[in-house]
Amino acid sequence: MLVIDEKEDLKELFLKISDYADVVLACRVSPKQKADIVTMVRNRFKDKVTLAIGDGANDVNMILSAHVGVGIFGKEGQQAARSADYAIGQFKFLKPLLYVHGREAYRRNSFLMNYTFYKNFVYIIPVYLYGFSSAYSGEMFYE
Repeated sequence: MLVIDEKEDLKELFLKISDYADVVLACRVSPKQKADIVTMVRNRFKDKVTLAIGDGANDVNMILSAHVGVGIFGKEGQQAARSADYAIGQFKFLKPLLYVHGREAYRRNSFLMNYTFYKNFVYIIPVYLYGFSSAYSGEMFYE
């Protein structure tokens, strides 16, 4: 339950309301207000990642203040796409982008780390055990 104090300023009220939301959308606000919203959420939730999506010059500050910025080539120009981390042509490409570079990238990296540990274990243990039989003479086990 949200309890609102009359003396509380609007910034704290906004952040208190955003505590209950997974996504915050800012429409019909100035470019500075967009950047301020991203900065406030970033400062309040240090462990969360912010994503800003924009298609025009008015979204550049917001894109630059977020952890990850996505710019869309649009009718308003290419300023957002040039200043963003990722640039896409249309909104419909956003879902594959988030899947490939989001959860799927995390899964692929974790698989790679497990494979690397296994490969190094299989490569080093025979060399270590061969050291006992060769009396640590420095003889090569692998060519």
